[in-house]
Amino acid sequence: MMKNLFFRSLLCLFFAAVLSGCGYRLGNLGHPQLKSVAIAPVVNDTLGYNAAAIMRSLLAETFQTDGTMKLTGMSKADCIVYARITSITFQAISWSTNKNDDSYLPNQWRVNLTAEYSVVLPGKAAPLIKSRTAAGKAEFMSGPDVEISRNYAVRQAAFVAAKDIVSQVTESW
Repeated sequence: MMKNLFFRSLLCLFFAAVLSGCGYRLGNLGHPQLKSVAIAPVVNDTLGYNAAAIMRSLLAETFQTDGTMKLTGMSKADCIVYARITSITFQAISWSTNKNDDSYLPNQWRVNLTAEYSVVLPGKAAPLIKSRTAAGKAEFMSGPDVEISRNYAVRQAAFVAAKDIVSQVTESW
């Protein structure tokens, strides 16, 4: 008898909590009128090899993963993201010596990537989101092949910048 009363009370408390709501809302924080997004070809103003293609693919991947807006072509989209990579810099942050001689070589590097972006509604003259900046950085070690490490680091820095862009586009309302 006592167990039955306890479980009924617990069940009533559970339904009361569920039905009363707690103020949280399921779903995304996106603008209610923007359901789809397109990504224009990214412009690369740097000497970074293939950085524009990397950034555009990571923007697409991040928008798809976020799920707030559907990724679509430029002719069907409610808004279009325009991005331009403005700088990619490499900085040595750690050095090592080879066989205890007096020459030190960098063994750890940091890549900094900066991009400008804006969001435009098709057919409108003024941008919905005026030019903003997003940045990403990553570190890599000088390994057997520095170029492979460098390319992975550029990709990681572009991913950090892409996440920043997507969160600003989807949550700035």
